[in-house]
Parts: sequence; C-alpha cells; structure tokens
Amino acid sequence: MHDHAPDNLPPATGIHPLIARLEAEFHYPRLHSAHDLAEFLARPGVHCLFVPGDPRRNLETADAAVILPELRLAFQGAFDCAVIDDAIEAGLREQYRALKTPGLLFFRGAEFLGAVEKVRDWSDYLARITHFLSLKAA
Repeated sequence: MHDHAPDNLPPATGIHPLIARLEAEFHYPRLHSAHDLAEFLARPGVHCLFVPGDPRRNLETADAAVILPELRLAFQGAFDCAVIDDAIEAGLREQYRALKTPGLLFFRGAEFLGAVEKVRDWSDYLARITHFLSLKAA
C-alpha cells in the first residue's frame, strides 16, 4: 500500500508526514549541508543515510520511511540513521552513484559501504545490510 503525500503540505517545510516522523519520533537528524553530513559521518560506527527523493512523484518514499525504523530495530541498533535534505540530495546521490530513490546509503565512519536503492523485499534488505555490516574499514 502506498501513502500519497497530501497536496496541502505546509509550504515552509513540504515534508511528507512519514519522513517528518523519522525526525520527530525516532530523532533522526536532517542533514542540510555538506558540513552537517561530514559531522554526522565523523561519528564512530555505521551510519545509514535515508535519501527520500520526491514523495509526491515517488510512491515508494513513504514505504521506505516506514521500513527504515523496522530495519534498524531488526539489526538491534547496529547503525544510526539520518535523513538527507533536498538541498544536498542530488549531489550525494551523484557522488555515490546511488541515483534511484528512495535510497539507503551505508557508511562506516565516512567510508561508503554500499547502497540499497528503491524498496526491496525484506530478505534483500537483510542480506545487503548484513553484508555492509560485515565489511571492515580499509
């Protein structure tokens, strides 16, 4: 089932309610700039960057916003999460060649581990994320 973004989103934010939920309920920071991104990736551990894309054009964005907290729970908090803001999304997608949205980009510190693009079967998420977590820093 797909949740369509309401046409009456506040113009100031334009954030889909399920993406806003990631910030409000799960406390995932929104990364607005290259500086924010660098600070987030400087933290120790594994990080997942949620690249939502345009929820008005891509119906999978809302699904991915629901799936991400479930994945974090399934992996018992083995990675932290952040939401990528529109301001830096295109550059980040291009830099890491993860062009399809929604996307989950995984890093160990600032080292890119890989991406899961588009919505996938649960078993595919589990296999890919298990692989990313198994990779050692260079």
